[in-house]
Amino acid sequence: MTSIDDLSKVTLDEGVLRITISTAANGTSLDGEGMEQGARALETLGNDVGSILLVGEGANFCAGGNVRAFASAPDRGEYVGQVARTFHTFVRALDAAPAPVVAGVHGWAAGAGMSLVCLADVAIGGTSTKLRPAYPSIGFTPDGGMSWTLPRIVGAARAREILLNDSVLGGDEAVRLGILTRLVGDDEVQEEALRLARTLAHGPSSSYSGIKELLRSSRTNTLSEQLDAEAASIARAANGPIGREGVDAFVEKRRPDFVAAKQA
Repeated sequence: MTSIDDLSKVTLDEGVLRITISTAANGTSLDGEGMEQGARALETLGNDVGSILLVGEGANFCAGGNVRAFASAPDRGEYVGQVARTFHTFVRALDAAPAPVVAGVHGWAAGAGMSLVCLADVAIGGTSTKLRPAYPSIGFTPDGGMSWTLPRIVGAARAREILLNDSVLGGDEAVRLGILTRLVGDDEVQEEALRLARTLAHGPSSSYSGIKELLRSSRTNTLSEQLDAEAASIARAANGPIGREGVDAFVEKRRPDFVAAKQA
């Protein structure tokens, strides 16, 4: 297993890769160090990762980029472009990851924070959670893939309305739109997100990775191509150790042991 002992923003415990994506300083803004370390961990740890947990440090999940740093940069365009490129390296690694991505979304998820929520497979919010694109408020355009993910979640027309109006979405509306998965008490967000990440980390990992690969291929496949991909994928799953354990457990009327199957 690759060591991540030198990565202060990343931990791996019981298969859960925990990545701190914002810093408590500067209004819980996006953490460039967390992005770099997260991308490195995702690219090197491989099968050691059973699930990925995105968390913020401080009062919010992530309130966006560090606008004060933008203002003080000698060349704002070059500085902001480099921030976006670093962020996008992490976004690409997160999107390509075979393990499920869980976000524990407490407080605000604005700008880049909302982009990461839209990218997560499961996003747990609190009763006080709020989301906002935030880019128009400073005269910017989206990054982190929001212009790609948001229309696929809420539809093109609703995405245009949310982005152009810089809409503030409460937790209930975000759940209704499918941006957040569900809400829990504000003081339960981190605990529930971690519980779910641990459950997924001990689940049928090859099934999860196969599902995510099929969802990625569906972005460009025709229905006929996707049917071929599904047939090939389910055949591989049936012959794999996790698929065998799942079927055998069903027939034998017992609980499947996917952890042992992964180690076989």
